[in-house]
Amino acid sequence: MAELQDELHLTSEVGELDPPAVWPESEPALLGTPGPAGTAGGDPLERAHAFLAAHPVADGYSGLPWVLRHLPWYDLELGETSVDTDVPRLRAGHVGAVFCSLHLPEGLAGDRAVGATLEQLDLVKTVVRAHPEGLRMTYSASGLTDARNCGRVAVLLGPAGAGALGDSLGILRALHTLGLRVLTLAGASWASEAGLTRFGEEVLREMNRLGVLADLSGTSDATTGRALAVSKAPVVFTRSAARALRPHPVNLPDDVLIELGAAKGLCLVPLTAEQAGPSVRDVADHLDHIRVLAGAECVGLSGTYDSGAAHPQDLSDASCYPRLIAELISRGWSESDLALLTWGNVQRVLRSADFTARAAQQRREPSSAKIAELDG
Repeated sequence: MAELQDELHLTSEVGELDPPAVWPESEPALLGTPGPAGTAGGDPLERAHAFLAAHPVADGYSGLPWVLRHLPWYDLELGETSVDTDVPRLRAGHVGAVFCSLHLPEGLAGDRAVGATLEQLDLVKTVVRAHPEGLRMTYSASGLTDARNCGRVAVLLGPAGAGALGDSLGILRALHTLGLRVLTLAGASWASEAGLTRFGEEVLREMNRLGVLADLSGTSDATTGRALAVSKAPVVFTRSAARALRPHPVNLPDDVLIELGAAKGLCLVPLTAEQAGPSVRDVADHLDHIRVLAGAECVGLSGTYDSGAAHPQDLSDASCYPRLIAELISRGWSESDLALLTWGNVQRVLRSADFTARAAQQRREPSSAKIAELDG
């Protein structure tokens, strides 16, 4: 049913984003207007902290669950030196929401991948329950806002790897019921170098019906193109920067960034040295590039902390986001563009996915398709 919702106009129907906080009257200058410390312009780092207090970061990827799985003991509320992410550093970095990856090491497949993903999911919920003063489990854009208003960091489940489905749409529905909100398509037999198979397209339509976002980081050009054509909800790239600036295979070429902008998807730039470069300025260069090509409403941030990756200098853990925002302030980013980057764009794609799901459920029953029937 590729015709699903062909006539929907999501941007006018998903609802408004949270209204931005009013900028203090004592600082009338534009965010991007430089000035010495103590003047209306102020020091960029001080202004970054003030801005993030009103517009926190929604971090699109954290590898924390797999790291915690191998620690005998930890306390994220007091602080944990064995990881890059704990509650004190999340608060210092003004992180208001974090997507916890359920990705697994290579080599796990079939029933083992399904079981290990369920264990990861259970671990995240257990960790959140154990830290109620700092963390709150959430499943929607409104949940993010509620958690922020209560002074908690919102935790969302995903992305999970495609292997977690076991090629079963029933398992996809079960994972969604348990809270999964993002699924990575890369690595599936139905999302290969040749593109999406018939079953792959059915998986994507069922994800649209449920409200599970499709993560295309690491997929082939053919799969990316077909997913952009088939999906009625925004797609996301949870860990992709600009290939024109850094020729990493997971980074996106300019033509895909332009397509993504037209489709109102979201590219979450990873704060890793391998993909973005060794300095804060390098990361800011990627954000500038993607903003120009895809638009300010299509770029976000992905810390990728606790993923085993090396990070740029001065961006070593989850407390360091103000340094990146200070760099963007120095480059003249407006308050509205920064608010989209840190919080608004993640909220938009979550709301769009929820709206698409509600509309699809009026027209489409749960799919009973099997991979053997569609792909042979």
